[in-house]
Amino acid sequence: MKILIFFSLLFTSLFALNTNSDDRSYALKSLTSSWNTNWNKHSIDYNELLSGGPKRDGIPPIDNPKFVSTSKAKSFLKDDEPLIFVSINNEKKAYPLSILIWHEIVNDSLGNEKILVTFCPLCNASIVFSRMIDGIEHDFGTSGLLRKSDLVMYDRQSESLWQQFTAEAIVGDYLGKELKTISSSIVSFKDIYMHHKNTKILSQDTGFTRSYGKNPYIGYDNISSSPFLLQESIDDRMLPMRRVATVSINKKDKAYSYKILKNKKVINDSFENKDLVLFYKNNVLSALDKSEIRTSKKVGSASIFEAKVNGEKLEFYYEKGFYDKKTKSLWNIFGLAIDGKLKGTQLKKITFGSHFWFAWVVFKPNTVIYK
Repeated sequence: MKILIFFSLLFTSLFALNTNSDDRSYALKSLTSSWNTNWNKHSIDYNELLSGGPKRDGIPPIDNPKFVSTSKAKSFLKDDEPLIFVSINNEKKAYPLSILIWHEIVNDSLGNEKILVTFCPLCNASIVFSRMIDGIEHDFGTSGLLRKSDLVMYDRQSESLWQQFTAEAIVGDYLGKELKTISSSIVSFKDIYMHHKNTKILSQDTGFTRSYGKNPYIGYDNISSSPFLLQESIDDRMLPMRRVATVSINKKDKAYSYKILKNKKVINDSFENKDLVLFYKNNVLSALDKSEIRTSKKVGSASIFEAKVNGEKLEFYYEKGFYDKKTKSLWNIFGLAIDGKLKGTQLKKITFGSHFWFAWVVFKPNTVIYK
């Protein structure tokens, strides 16, 4: 028995040594030769990391963001342009994709939280995180690497690599740690200034010279397009570039096609013992269509909420607006009742994502699709 245990421990040690060693290819070593990343710690095969073209921080993050009022932002934003909207402790900020498409990362603060606002154009993935790791503030940059076509970030303090889509450190001293995800949504500029006029809007005064308002990924979101540098096979239950609203509850995943959302406008659903409602508005432009974002096609925006008020389940419908059947109160895309008996009531936000199908399902292969 002792001999068996000895060989078992020996095998485990050898296996750990093999999987926790710096086995980068020559090309990857050359590309990252000046980095201080701990390459001996990784949970992925290094062959999965591909150069996206620009070097580290070649797509520069915004570290000292400036903001303007919604009224001043009207000088450079059209009503239907898409912005990442974030609200924490009653403070609100919004980040135009026309700016994020050139930077992909904003290191910022909001409502006493240190936040990381990210956008990966290749996956159409906008995700907001906390920058606090083990109680310590961190700031992030773009690594210039892609994995499964998704942005790989790095933190400047440990130079660990982080997968945007999963919020997980995949290489380095923080291996296995996950960033806390913060609820956000893509909404139109008009919805922001109509319903949250005190929102601060990220200014084009970034310290960099970029063609804000232009789209460097012309036609990328064409439904017939193919994902960039994706090595994995694609789940064919939907077309790769189909937009989906996604939710994860109890480590189970579900996706709602924007095609169905556009048709129905409201979806009442139940998933993992949670009553959900999805709202959809066809008033948001694509950031990945025409060369000028303001002339691009409309792709719409979605939001997901818990369909309960004071513990009571509500059912919703669409009739030139979002209404609940019980009180006929009118609700907006932010889940706030703006007229009727429940005026002023806020539905509980569900943290969700809006992405391309291929990008979601390559990380969440067991996703259930709403039909």
